[in-house]
Amino acid sequence: MNQTAKPELTGITLRALAPTDLEAVVAIDARLAGRARRTPYFKRRLDAALADPKLHVQFAALRSGELVGYVLTRRLAGEFGYPEPALRLEVIGVEPDAHGHGIGDALLSAVENWASRHGVTALRTQAAWRHHTMLRFLDHSGFELGRNQVIDCAVHAGRLGDVPDDASAAPAQGSTETNYGTAAANDFEALARDLADVRTLAAADAEAIVKVDRARTGRDRSDYIARLVREALDDSAIRVSLTARVSGMVVGFIMAKTDLGDFGRTAPVAVIDTIGVNPEFAHAGIGSALLSQLFVNLHALHIERVETVVSRENFDLLAFFYRAGFEPSSRLAFVKHLH
Repeated sequence: MNQTAKPELTGITLRALAPTDLEAVVAIDARLAGRARRTPYFKRRLDAALADPKLHVQFAALRSGELVGYVLTRRLAGEFGYPEPALRLEVIGVEPDAHGHGIGDALLSAVENWASRHGVTALRTQAAWRHHTMLRFLDHSGFELGRNQVIDCAVHAGRLGDVPDDASAAPAQGSTETNYGTAAANDFEALARDLADVRTLAAADAEAIVKVDRARTGRDRSDYIARLVREALDDSAIRVSLTARVSGMVVGFIMAKTDLGDFGRTAPVAVIDTIGVNPEFAHAGIGSALLSQLFVNLHALHIERVETVVSRENFDLLAFFYRAGFEPSSRLAFVKHLH
């Protein structure tokens, strides 16, 4: 992608975003979006950063002491199967009357400098293909289309789709998300949830989830799983993660959250971070049971859409989600590799 010369930046100072910036951030966001968000998105993000600063990188840009821009990023630790250390660019915003002065460039540079000091090798983000302003900014900043596909589906409590008996195939080469299982019948919603005891994630499930994840990926992601479990318990308003049991043993899990504003969204959507089933229970419909119950729960919460990100080479996982009614999203995945 072409990178143009960056405007000269004068009179702007950068510092870490602070809780006292909340009101100014919300005001700028409302002016950019044309309306205020329906949920306290920024307060949640700032609170999360204070609770776990190692996972959140957030900067503010000030002009004459007043906040005119902000950027919020989060460290990825295993979501969507990404193996390399990366930051997810969640939100970047600049006061409308300050556009064109290099403030966005300065904020992104601050993030990249932090990343270089902490061993992070990539920035990842998403943008709607019709969001031309953001697409131009990403192009200008050196982002490229990622190799992963954003897929989504409308949420409803009724029939989710047909799942044939042989729906689970061998994992694609290099895949890290494997063995999701299939229902042994065509009614995805009515029968899938009867195949396993699906429950809301509990603190005591962490060790069992780590074992399932290690069995299917061949990697120890104990820290990542522990963080997801901790978030599910500490902020139940945005986490909707589930486990599946057979004969009392955890054999599968789905880690998901309700996203209240990442990537410029102004309406809530659910995001699936990770789904996994013990390989010994492949083809048993466990993945279908988890996804089916997730849809029922999201419908009760009035969440209208659910999305996830899948490697375009992970054919078995894509097929699993497509059979459940997912399709390519209007949002595109972007990546910038840092050297």
